[in-house]
Amino acid sequence: MPFGLAGLGLLLHVAWVSGLGAGQIDGFVNHWAYNGTLALAAAVCVVRAVQSPAQRWIWLSFGLGLGAWTAGDIYWTEALAGVNHAPYPSFADLGYVLAYPFLYIGLVLMVRRQVRFSAGAWLDGAIGGLAGAALATAILAPALIGLTKGDPAVVATNLAYPIGDVLLLSVLIAGVTVAGLRVGRSWLLIGIGIAAWAVADPIYLYQTATGTYAGGYLDSLWLIGGVAIAAAAVGAKTIAPERRESHSIVFPALFTVVAVGVLTWDHYSRLSEISIWLAVATLAAVVLRLLLTFRENRVLLGVVRHESVTDALTGLDNRRSLMIDLARVTEGSRETILVMLDLDGFKTYNDGFGHPAGDLLLQRLGGELSRAVAPDGTAYRLGGDEFCVLTGGGSEHVDGVLAVAGAALSERGEGFSITASSGAVLMPVEANNPTDALRTADTRMYADKGLRASSAQRQTHDVLLRVLREREPSLSDHLRGVARLAAAIGRAASLDAEQLDALARAAELHDIGKIAIPDRILHKPGPLDAAEWELMHGHTTIGERILAGAPAMAPVAELVRSSHERWDGGGYPDGLEGDEIPLGSRIIFVCDAFEAMTEQRSYRRAISPEAALAELRRCAGTQFDGRLVELFAAEVYPHLDVLGDQVAPAPAPPTPNRAPAGR
Repeated sequence: MPFGLAGLGLLLHVAWVSGLGAGQIDGFVNHWAYNGTLALAAAVCVVRAVQSPAQRWIWLSFGLGLGAWTAGDIYWTEALAGVNHAPYPSFADLGYVLAYPFLYIGLVLMVRRQVRFSAGAWLDGAIGGLAGAALATAILAPALIGLTKGDPAVVATNLAYPIGDVLLLSVLIAGVTVAGLRVGRSWLLIGIGIAAWAVADPIYLYQTATGTYAGGYLDSLWLIGGVAIAAAAVGAKTIAPERRESHSIVFPALFTVVAVGVLTWDHYSRLSEISIWLAVATLAAVVLRLLLTFRENRVLLGVVRHESVTDALTGLDNRRSLMIDLARVTEGSRETILVMLDLDGFKTYNDGFGHPAGDLLLQRLGGELSRAVAPDGTAYRLGGDEFCVLTGGGSEHVDGVLAVAGAALSERGEGFSITASSGAVLMPVEANNPTDALRTADTRMYADKGLRASSAQRQTHDVLLRVLREREPSLSDHLRGVARLAAAIGRAASLDAEQLDALARAAELHDIGKIAIPDRILHKPGPLDAAEWELMHGHTTIGERILAGAPAMAPVAELVRSSHERWDGGGYPDGLEGDEIPLGSRIIFVCDAFEAMTEQRSYRRAISPEAALAELRRCAGTQFDGRLVELFAAEVYPHLDVLGDQVAPAPAPPTPNRAPAGR
């Protein structure tokens, strides 16, 4: 309601100065309507201050500023308007001048509400303020001619208005610069109000000095200023409550152009010295801003570099840092130990206690590992629950490093037990490049993981595997070999630890269903008839049913069921084709075929690994997944001698972290 009345007052005054009003209402418009409009504008700001506690001091400052201006105007119209020689300065001027500090405070509070101040923000604001002041003084300077002579009080009053306007514009421009481009409707309306006053004041001073002042539209400008600020108060909800920091270069660049423009203007038409010095100060602030930006960018670059080689959760070096350090190590001749470690039991802990607790555990264990290998070694987190250590030392130090690292990554409590599987490689003795070093250490780590028999799943697996070996002793080496190759392909395919574990178990147990096949069929020397083939083809579904009896073996059961499906859909038991077949099952199928071809059987001779690989490639795209065949050929086949017998989780040699003899 108050704002609506203020708007009507403004419209009435504009209509009156346009000649639409009758002479008998001159006094009403000039006195009551004019001052009432300003008073209502001040009241709108005060009401907004009461209604919005979060923005109270902002709008109270604007309200007091408009109130001081209104008080000065009321004194002028009531006490001095009819006086032939009105005193100057007067109490009216005191009210007008007092408005400026309150408006300054309101603007600063608006900026503080939106912006997180920093050295860069202060400099951006200074650039905007100085450039605005340079331009404003250059434009207003002609209006000040003749106002700097006479009584000191008169000169001070004459200068207070333009200087106040220049400073107010400078604060406004500085605020907009700091707040950035998203300043909102309130900023725009306040800017309109202050700009209206900044235009009206010097015109008034000039007309007063030359005796040409006649009111009219000039008086409407002050009303426009007050009503615009009141409108900003009505739309105060658009002031963003967040404290953000602007990094836009638009305004600093624009104000640099303004400063250069002022200096260029002075070249053709001499300006006041204050304008020149303000322009020079603007450029100096721009130079300081550039230096500060350069320093901030250097700091930011350092942070980015640090974060690029640091694990965000634990603060340890990450995989990227490890690869850099490995490249450096392989270029030298100094013996270095690389240890890969993977937590056992972490998934159970994470599921049981929640991910936040899991993150805290990783942080704690990472810190323990870092302290344990310091100062000669470096600890890394590769992601998930995988860690790594790189430290100097020869073969005689390997066991010690493994023991220290394993102890650092072990923790026990009520309801949980965390240990670590590990694998080590001595560089450059056992590997002379990062890829081979990581592959060998990773292989040995998973070999160590396969030896651990603490979980119910592991125990279930071991029991079933023992039953299968008792039933078919000849399958033992075959199953171990299939598991070894399957795990190697799985790592090359970037399967995670859980997927690799399920794959290795399924590879060893993919023939578990054969324990239900009669010996007369299983060991028949001649070809099988149709009924016998049908029974034989059922061993995968039998295996699935056996494994599904233990809930923990469900992922393994799924892979076993599909371990004889063909890529072209001609396999069994479901006739799946292509990507419908689980990835682990496709891997097992390739490895089973390779192992079968390279093993001596009672009914045929073994073929060479080269011939077996050629046969896999010949059947790629029909019997086997061609992508897996090529992955096997590129990443696994060249390293068969390194793989050895390390993957199988059956009873193994006492030192799992060393490469066993080649096949």
